[in-house]
Order: sequence, then C-alpha cells, then structure tokens
Amino acid sequence: MMQMVHSRFNALLSASVLSLVATVAWSQSITWLGTLGGWESVAYGVSADGSVVVGRATNAAALRRAFRWTASGGMQDLGTLPGGNRSEAWGVSADGSVVVGVAYNTEGYIRAFRWTAAEGMQDLGTLGGNWSNAYGVSADGAVVVGWAINAAGQQRAFRWTAAGGMQDLGTLGGDWSVASGVSADGSVVVGWARNAARWTRAFRWENGVMQDLGTLGGRESRAYGVSADGSVVVGWATNAAKVPRAFRWTASGGMEDLNRTYASLLTNGSVLIEARAISPDGRYIVGWGNNAATQRSEAYLLDTGPRCTAHNGDVDANGCVDNADLLAVLFAFGNSGSDLGRVDVNCDGVVDGADLLIVLFNFGSGC
Repeated sequence: MMQMVHSRFNALLSASVLSLVATVAWSQSITWLGTLGGWESVAYGVSADGSVVVGRATNAAALRRAFRWTASGGMQDLGTLPGGNRSEAWGVSADGSVVVGVAYNTEGYIRAFRWTAAEGMQDLGTLGGNWSNAYGVSADGAVVVGWAINAAGQQRAFRWTAAGGMQDLGTLGGDWSVASGVSADGSVVVGWARNAARWTRAFRWENGVMQDLGTLGGRESRAYGVSADGSVVVGWATNAAKVPRAFRWTASGGMEDLNRTYASLLTNGSVLIEARAISPDGRYIVGWGNNAATQRSEAYLLDTGPRCTAHNGDVDANGCVDNADLLAVLFAFGNSGSDLGRVDVNCDGVVDGADLLIVLFNFGSGC
C-alpha cells in the first residue's frame, strides 16, 4: 500500500514539475523588433500589456525617427515637430495611446513632446532654457518626466502636468539631474543625477527624497523605468569589468543583471545592454542590446512571465484546488524572489507555510 502511495506521489510530482517547466518556458521570451529600414533601433517604452512598444529607429535615409510598434502593424514612424527631421519616442502610457519623447524644432533645438494620434506632437517647453527631453509618462498619460535646461543653463530633472507645467526636481548634491521614469499615478520618479563625488548613479525619488540604487559592481548606473507601484526599477549599470549591462532592481533583491537571470532566452553572443522601460505590472521590459542573429544593435521586448497575483491555491489555474496544486507548492517550498509565479499563493515573495495552508484550507474547491 505504501509503495502504491509513494508511486502515485512521484507521478504527481513529476507531472507538476513538467507543468511548471512548460509554463515558464512558454511565458518567457525575447522578441527583437527590427528597424525602419536603417541599421539600428532602441526600445524605450512599453504599454501595460506589452502590445505597444515605442522607441527610435533609423530609416532608409539614415535619420533617427520615433516609432510606435505593435505585433500586428510593426513599426510606425511618428514624424517630428514642425521644421525638424529627427525624433525619438521615450515613453508610452498604459494603454499605448500617449507617447512622449524628443524632437527637433524649427530653430534646431530639441524639445520634449507629448504625442497622441488625434493631436500629433505637442512641444512641452523648457524650464527657461532652450532644450528639453521627455523620458517617461504616467499610466494615464497626464504626468510627463524628463530633463530640461533652466534659465541659468543647468540641466534639471522635471515633472510636467498640463495644469502645472514643468516642476524642477533638484539634484543629489551635484550640478545636474535627469528624470527618466514615473510610477503609474505620477507620484514616484526615477532617474540619475551627479552626486558630490561626480559619479553618475541611478536614483529612486519619492516624497522629495532621492535614494542611490548602487551598481552591478562598477562605478556607474542609470535608472530608466519603474513599475506602477514604484517597487521595481530598470536601467543599466557597469559591472566589475566596467561593462554596462541591463539591470532590474527591487528593494528586497537589489540589482540583478538581466543577462544572468534570463540567460536561457539569449542566443550565443546576444547581450542585453540597457533596460529602458518596464510595464506597470513589472512583466514586460524593453531596451536595446546586441542581437547576434542580425549582428546589429536592436530593440528588444522581454516577457519575464506572469507576475504574482494572490489566489485561493489553484496554482495551475484549472479551476480545482487539488493534489497538483499541493505538490507544486511543496516542490517550490522555500524559494524566494519576485518571479515565483502562482506557487507564491499569497504573493509575499516566498513559498512557505502560509502558501501551503491556503492550498490545504481550500483543498477540493471547484473540483
């Protein structure tokens, strides 16, 4: 009898493991996005569901143009400000309808813009100087962040709204700053600034305070994107070999090199150099890297897989809390991190007794 139970347990465990492996393999992917007919592209922003990506790409005339990409339509050239011939798209709203970035104007200055299909490109102005650049936009498209030159000729991080215009966010004690990403509600801004030691470091700003995020072992880093709740930051940082690599940062785990975390998705020779934006739920990351297949610098869309959503213990989402769910939690017991998936039943970052109790309490539900 005990042998039969043991055999059944092993069979269920094997099936559960295979199911988990298949799910992870299916959900994680890297897509290289191509160009507008030129030699390079960079992705700077991604919509909430990963269906819209924005950035810049060279066209057949070797001019950099802002693009908006969808899987069905490919790359769309968004044009420029009147009189200009170059543009770059740096951020996109949650639904993909509002795009922000930078474009040359008639006078030859670069200006921050906000784009919609109905209104085209809107020049957002400056902090009193001649130059500005928009890097990020809130979920609803109402708050824009970036950098602008002030009346004294200094570069400052800004936060823009239609009602209040541009707000100067200050520095880390150095002489300049840049805001590159903003949370869904517009309350948390991230970017980089020169500190008193004159090194460029990634920062996370909240409630008027800038936090230095460190590096991957080198001296410099830059933060470009932040999740909706402000808990996950992406960008690039130098490692111990002084080589820039795409990173993802969380308060609990610090900085991780995405090339190591998702090494299984990269073909030999391909490298993720910068992470430029992250979707509100933290699932999709975009940026640029070296695509070994095409041997060029190219935009990428990284799908890290479904993010954690608390549930009743139905790990495999088949409508029934049963042995397969119980075994999945047992197999992952003790694991921790931000990408555990549904085995982290209560989404607290660790698979432990609390998750097991939820499964046991709801065992048989829906079956």
